[in-house]
Formats: sequence, structure tokens, C-alpha cells
Amino acid sequence: MARARVLVRPLTALSAGLLLVSGCGASGTSSKDASADSSGKSSGPVVVATTSWEAALARAAGAKNVKSLVPASIRHAPDYDLKPTDLTAVAGADYVLYASFEPFAGRIKEAAGSKAKMIELDLDNAPAKTTANVTRLGKAFGTQQAAAKWNAALTGQWKSLSHQVKAAWPGGRPPAVASQAFTRWAADLAGARVVGTYGPEAVTPAQLSALSGKKPKFVLDNENMSTGTVLPGSGAEQLNIVNYPGADLDLLGVYRKAAQQMKKAFAAS
Repeated sequence: MARARVLVRPLTALSAGLLLVSGCGASGTSSKDASADSSGKSSGPVVVATTSWEAALARAAGAKNVKSLVPASIRHAPDYDLKPTDLTAVAGADYVLYASFEPFAGRIKEAAGSKAKMIELDLDNAPAKTTANVTRLGKAFGTQQAAAKWNAALTGQWKSLSHQVKAAWPGGRPPAVASQAFTRWAADLAGARVVGTYGPEAVTPAQLSALSGKKPKFVLDNENMSTGTVLPGSGAEQLNIVNYPGADLDLLGVYRKAAQQMKKAFAAS
């Protein structure tokens, strides 16, 4: 999504601060089958991801011991304030996953222990980007087979969902849509006719006027960056598309939810 803002702290001072708050509860989301196998041994590399999006990619790639720092309930992840316990988790990780646009990327890098491998991901739910991320992580974790299996599942699900949404096209024709820059994947899933895009920067009145003039039937807004109604008074129906998986870290669920939203809206129009 947007691009990076970095804040750096000396690691020595940070470590001292972490010791003082070791009694605080941890935040974020962990994989339920993550911590250990039946013998009590680690079930693979410890993966700490900044958000549920990176964490879901790690799970898709076959990692089991996965923690997401930003709770899935936070709509706009970059607004989250890291807690000392989050940085403690980072310090004990084998792999740390982050995106450059996240303003806490610098603090994550400083908190990472010497054994941690930092992996920056280019987050986009377009299938080509998603499968590339999953393949890359599978190679890093040594779980290539699991990653390939998940990628095959995504390919099959994308085709199935796309067919379902296209079957609901109003009047049997692809609807005209305006799409936020990071929900273009949803327009592609629907086979929609994209008449204009906007964001992620603030949209000017002139740009909104131009978009309205193209008469989109629907607006595919980004729920995780939404500023409200995009084209008020235009008659376009706005659908708020979610990019981040929920606490279950099910990335396929993001595609299913978007397909259901669009199918329902198209069929009713």
C-alpha cells in the first residue's frame, strides 16, 4: 500500500526498556497450531509478521509458528503503535516480515535479533504478487511443497470465484467501476470494466469530478484506507473491499469475501 516512513532507535536503549515491561501481555495474533509439536519441540522457524497480511502469507507458505504484531481488528495497520512486548517478540524471531510502507519498519529492524532474517514483502492481493510472495517465503522457510500446494489452491479458487461473480454481471455485461489503487485486484476478479482509479494519495475535488463524469456503476473502495463515501451524489454504489485477513490468517477468505460482496451487489442492480 503506501510507501515508507522509518524511525530508528538504538538497540541498546530499546533492550533495556523491554526488560522493564516483561510482565505486560502480548498483543497481536498467533497461529493456533504455532508453538510446538507433541514432543514440545519447536514446530519450525519462529516467524513474526507486522500485520495479519504478512502473517497470512507466511501461513500460506507453510510456516506454523507465526505471530502477527498488529491485531487484526485494527482497520488501518500503519496507525498501530508498537508495544514493547511486540519488539520483544521481534527480538526472538527467526524471520521478521514487514512492508516498507509501514511507519514502524525502522523500529522492527532495530529490534530484530542477530539471528533474524528480515524479509520485506510487496503487499498486493493480485494473484501474481500473492503467489510470488508465497513462493519466496516457502523457499526461505524450506516449505516449498506447502507453498506450491497453497498457490495451486489460490489459482483454483480465483477461477471459481471469478466465474461466479461474472455470472452475476448486471444485464450480462461487465459493470463499469472506479477502483482504489489497492483494490484493483477485486476489479480484475470481477472482470469489471475499470473506468478510473484513485488513491492512495488524497483525491482532489477535480479528480473526483472527473471520476464521476465517467459514470461508474460501482466504486471499489479500500476498507483499510477508506475516508468515507468516494463519489457522493454520483449514484455509484460503493463496496468496501478488505485487503487484510482476519485473526484466522486465512488469505483465501479475503478473496471469498470480496467475491461475495460483488456478486451480491451486481445481482441486485
